Amino acid sequence: MLLPTDLLRLPYTPDLTEGGIEYALRSLAFLQERAGASLADRLRRTVANIAVELAFRRHLSQLNIPYEVRASASFAERERFDVFLDGRRCGIKSFFISDRNQIKAIRENPAILLNAPALVPADVHAADGHAYNDVYVFAFATGVAAASQADLQKAIAKGLPHHLVHVMPKAWRQPSNWNPLGALSLKSESAEELIVEVSGQDADREMKRKGISLPPGVKVKLDESFYSIAALHIRRLPEARIGIRCETNPETHLVSPFDWINLWVYGMDVFFAGYLPYEEFSQRAKTLLPDSQVFQYKHTKTKNLAVRVSDLKPIGRLLETAGKNQIK
Repeated sequence: MLLPTDLLRLPYTPDLTEGGIEYALRSLAFLQERAGASLADRLRRTVANIAVELAFRRHLSQLNIPYEVRASASFAERERFDVFLDGRRCGIKSFFISDRNQIKAIRENPAILLNAPALVPADVHAADGHAYNDVYVFAFATGVAAASQADLQKAIAKGLPHHLVHVMPKAWRQPSNWNPLGALSLKSESAEELIVEVSGQDADREMKRKGISLPPGVKVKLDESFYSIAALHIRRLPEARIGIRCETNPETHLVSPFDWINLWVYGMDVFFAGYLPYEEFSQRAKTLLPDSQVFQYKHTKTKNLAVRVSDLKPIGRLLETAGKNQIK
């Protein structure tokens, strides 16, 4: 059984959010939207989850524990990479805690995390590709996000970092036919010049970015070979609309000042709780039905398998074993 002293607490630094945003933008090319779910919230959770994985890698490096990073075998997460310790894949399952009351309680007494459930979506656990020696590593990240327009304005006024993105419609992000979009045209109705970054994919489905300057009221043509457009990025919130169109689609897509979302996650701490081997998790986990209320979520959206965090194995034991094997 885990003890409070077994929790591994790591700092959450801004570079972790930057790495998370990079992955979140790449994921737009294959991300499947869920009915009734907020895409913006999902992207911010992705940012936090990737930040936790990067924190894990950094901690391993600081301890001089060797590890491998291999491309994920999952087609649905083909831009993702898995960490392997001693040839064992570490599937990191992290939970982003953004409720301020919960954050305060965790900072005062991290031991309350021991009462939370360690969750794995049932369909993820049952999917192909698991090896008998895989392990699940469970973690929590605390932090907030300036999600609303009011909170975003406050963050900007305080000089806090932010990353403004407009996610393009699915027809632009994941076109049914993989053909060049042709020349792009963009126009801004703002009174001042704007710098807009267009991100998408090239013919080989590699991520591609291009920055473009938009003078007020001037249509600017971008002769680049994009095959999809995933998102637009802008450094400051515009006061007017921006329009974008391509040769293969004569209809202009308009972006209003309220259509920009802030992907920045203002992280505080990362807690690595513990781990369980895949087979042992299978044997000990109980089913948690959708719409269940748990520590991490007001309502779960899918069926999960759950083990109490207190019943996990200490994360320090996993790292110690990997370190000893390196010495041998």
